[in-house]
Amino acid sequence: MHRRWLFADQLGPHFLARPDQPVLLVESTRVLARRRFHRQKAHLVLSALRHRARELGERCDHRVGATYREIVADYGEALEVPAPTSRPARRLVTGLPAVTVVPTPFTATSYEEFAAWADGRPAAGAGAGAGAGAARGRRLLMEDFYRWQRHRHGVLMDGAEPAGGQWNYDHDNREPPPRDRRRLGLPEPWCPVESDVDAEVRDHLDRLERDGHARFRGVDGPRRFAATRDEALRALDSFVRDRLAAFGPHEDAMLAADPTMAHSALSAPLNLGLLHPLEVTRAAEDAYRRGDAPIASVEGFVRQVLGWREYVWGVYWWAGEDYARRNALAARIPLPDWFADLDAAAVGAACLSDVLAGVRDRGWVHHIPRLMVLGNWALQRGYDPQALTDFFHESFVDGYAWVMAPNVVGMSQYADGGLVATKPYAAGGAYIHRMSDYCGDCRYQPTKRLGADACPFTAGYWAFLDRNAEALRLNPRLRRPLAGLARLSDRAAVAAAERHRGDTPP
Repeated sequence: MHRRWLFADQLGPHFLARPDQPVLLVESTRVLARRRFHRQKAHLVLSALRHRARELGERCDHRVGATYREIVADYGEALEVPAPTSRPARRLVTGLPAVTVVPTPFTATSYEEFAAWADGRPAAGAGAGAGAGAARGRRLLMEDFYRWQRHRHGVLMDGAEPAGGQWNYDHDNREPPPRDRRRLGLPEPWCPVESDVDAEVRDHLDRLERDGHARFRGVDGPRRFAATRDEALRALDSFVRDRLAAFGPHEDAMLAADPTMAHSALSAPLNLGLLHPLEVTRAAEDAYRRGDAPIASVEGFVRQVLGWREYVWGVYWWAGEDYARRNALAARIPLPDWFADLDAAAVGAACLSDVLAGVRDRGWVHHIPRLMVLGNWALQRGYDPQALTDFFHESFVDGYAWVMAPNVVGMSQYADGGLVATKPYAAGGAYIHRMSDYCGDCRYQPTKRLGADACPFTAGYWAFLDRNAEALRLNPRLRRPLAGLARLSDRAAVAAAERHRGDTPP
């Protein structure tokens, strides 16, 4: 049996062919020198790798070197490696002698399975939006994929029918936050106790930064996310027991004093390979079958894991090498320093300041602040989508190339011209006001688009439509917004004011 080389996102037991298989784990110092990762992301990944090496004991050969290639190319024995999760890593392993690439158990959907599903989708129609509308002329509706996933894996199914009698409970899962309290009042997510491995990692990262071999964004802090299989299972059990039942109604809402709300915070251990998506969804389904969680909350969570996460994985591989470089709206503005540096103190807009602070302090905020605050702001301003993808990849503890390309280029920035999203996710201050508690104490008024107290998201929304009206005119979902734009008496003034704002923090 060959020794199995595992990357730092392949750390669960399901990545081994047998429990006693010998393992190679490699730390590449050049990875940290090449990108400006969040300090807590770098800590989590190294902590997880080193904890796994300790767990495996004598069966593990743990090497440290500048690059993977310099360690593996002359390793001296045959190796096998589960297919890595990024294109550059796959190119590396397929070009190394004496390395055999084996199928990966990272997801519940292989590349071949997703490709077969995607290639069978109907052709994209005219008017999909800016650009060609979809890769290879196909429309990949996530809802279709999600239902296919549930059918073939038998998740939340009663025979041939969906559990509860319907596929989709989005209508029940889009409630604004409660207006009578600042928190949902749920138990906090399970949090690990740091070990001596974490102390070693912290000292190591301190030295790298002090000696100029790495530069981080964000701040250091206690490790908040699971770095071992045992910790990941405890985090999963805690979520299912304490927060799953409340997950659905407010999954799209934001509360400044409650950053986690009812979210699972399991994306980091999932993306480290410590949990498998099917075991996570089965745990949620079991809670529903026991009567411990309502169908709407469980379906909403299963949709995120078995639907959206697997869909994003498939799109990353299926859409082609150039997908991450797409820029259908010709957005070219570089990320301003205050944004890239997570300088929350420079920002007066309450929502944007708080979300930047959350990323700075935790390396994590849930999906709505990512999409409807950070992504929405970047879309309105015309930030370069590739630079924004790199920012998300580096700044979030759960960020990887396969995660962030479809989420940013597709869902957030509409840079793929409509493959992932049917319309750009741009919204004004009214949306943020309805779905959060940020606006009450903010210096800006969500109903105003001109003047010193005009909401920069409201003004930015109309300026975005003004700038991209021609590119988006064939999109059927934007007919009413574009008609509203045409009726604005102050359209030119709003557009001019937002151009004058430039890259200054709001």
